[in-house]
Amino acid sequence: MPDHPRVHTITEKILARAASLPHVTPGEEITFSPDFVMAYELRGITDKLQANLKDRLGVAHLRTPEKFVMFIDHRVPPRTPDEEVMHQSTRAWSAQHAVKLYERDGIGHQVAVETGYAVPGSVSVHFDNHIMQIGAYGALGFGIRAQLIQAFSEERVTMEVPASARVRFSGALPDRCGARDVFHSLVQAIGPEGCAFKVLEFDDRHLGGLSREDLQMITGMAMFTGAVSSIVNPGSGKLAPAHLAKKEIASLRSDDGASYEPDLWIDLSAVTPTIAIPPTPANIRPVEDFLGIPVHAAYLGSCASGRLSDLRAAAGILAGKRIAPGFSLHVVPSSQAIFSAASRDGTLQALIDAGAFVSSPSCDYCSGHAGVMSAGQRAVSTGTLNVPGRMGHTDSEIYLCSPHILAATALSGRLADPRTLA
Repeated sequence: MPDHPRVHTITEKILARAASLPHVTPGEEITFSPDFVMAYELRGITDKLQANLKDRLGVAHLRTPEKFVMFIDHRVPPRTPDEEVMHQSTRAWSAQHAVKLYERDGIGHQVAVETGYAVPGSVSVHFDNHIMQIGAYGALGFGIRAQLIQAFSEERVTMEVPASARVRFSGALPDRCGARDVFHSLVQAIGPEGCAFKVLEFDDRHLGGLSREDLQMITGMAMFTGAVSSIVNPGSGKLAPAHLAKKEIASLRSDDGASYEPDLWIDLSAVTPTIAIPPTPANIRPVEDFLGIPVHAAYLGSCASGRLSDLRAAAGILAGKRIAPGFSLHVVPSSQAIFSAASRDGTLQALIDAGAFVSSPSCDYCSGHAGVMSAGQRAVSTGTLNVPGRMGHTDSEIYLCSPHILAATALSGRLADPRTLA
């Protein structure tokens, strides 16, 4: 084993604990036991995984089923008999292996947080990279593909220990700017590959007033800086309510003097409303460069930006007003718990009165299986991707933005700057 430095990042400490090693160093290959193994039902992935476990590897039972969790959050509700068959097989497999299944509770990454899987100091794996949003609570989440069968069959994962980058915030966000604008500033500062094969760490002592929901958005999209995961280093104590945690893990944090590259400060007071233009979330531009272009639809939701603060930000702009004639505004809360809270406090009523179409939690709007566009149409979205065809026809366009920009745009049907509204 190589010589280890005297100080370690939280990522190195978490992986050393999971690998039962005294310490690990970046670049070292380790095999560790994840605290939780997560997946959602998806044709071509989980069905193939389940078939391989049974037919190729002969896995009849999982050794520690309490480590595993399944979510049904795609094709909800099912549109075809085949989609319901996929749900049926997911239910049957989960019951056979005594695996906890969350069905129609919301988007799995958000439900994982709400149900206690974002345990500070833990490490989880999923085949979807957006699981790294549990990093907002001091937990490591890795999106894996090649090692997925190993995680399910051996309950272990072999990987190279990543190095770490760090971002700290100062100042305070201007009015009508949000976490999405902060993330866009981060991408501009670091670049789309600036954190390649690294974990992007944020320091809980220097967050500039960003909320835990804001941090979920930022950590959950960190792969667009090249990062393999993202985590908030807790300043003191734990970041999640103890009564929710699925297991108890000793508090961990990075040592002072740990090594980071890059190591950046971002002034939140300098953040302005921005958008990510097609075809990637890394194409960041000031909103004022595109003011007035026609927009036909909007999607407010996803695992990135469908939380209560996002819905409230849009409702604050739309309350008492109506969206443009012919404009389609789809609102999809990230979970049933968020849906319920937004209905109790009047947020959903304000959005509905403004002309929004509100749907139950599902990944289908973000992944292009609902609310699709035709050729030549353009949408503003708080979703995760803006690649061609993501929300319908390959000749349609998606502009990723904050809930503030989305709501301002919905009023006129043209891309708008929320700062100009009364």
